[in-house]
Amino acid sequence: MEQDINDSSMVKPSQRKEVSNPIYVGREDDIKKLQRTRVAVHERKVVIFYHGGKFYALDCRCYHAGGPLHLGEIEDINGQPCVICPWHHYKITLNTGEGLYQAINPKEPSAVPKWKSKGAKQRTHRVTVDNGNVYVTLSDLTDSKDSDYYAEKYKTEKIAEK
Repeated sequence: MEQDINDSSMVKPSQRKEVSNPIYVGREDDIKKLQRTRVAVHERKVVIFYHGGKFYALDCRCYHAGGPLHLGEIEDINGQPCVICPWHHYKITLNTGEGLYQAINPKEPSAVPKWKSKGAKQRTHRVTVDNGNVYVTLSDLTDSKDSDYYAEKYKTEKIAEK
């Protein structure tokens, strides 16, 4: 299903449910300095990004083929911060986990590519900051996302010590 990314039917962060307890993942100043870090939250590998003055948490492996998102570049695409998967250059919004792509309508006389949404493909998680400590709460895992496959596949992957 194809959606225009300005469509009001996109996934809103407030519609997600969190079901786990918040887990301490590091100091606010440290993560801000690094701009990204990988952590394990209830045995799930998560990448935390600090971009544009905000924290974001997503499953660490890309929904498409398991690429390491912690190695991806961050770009603003059509006003939304996105991580670009280093393996196949898939674009994933940091806020909602939507996969973005450019498409043209060949029926338009001067077809110009427009950004479209594939829907929420990458699982995102809630980040909270309390007294300089950063916590991640996993989103509702009963609502299936494409990235769940790779999150499970790489569950035993070791995260390098900082």
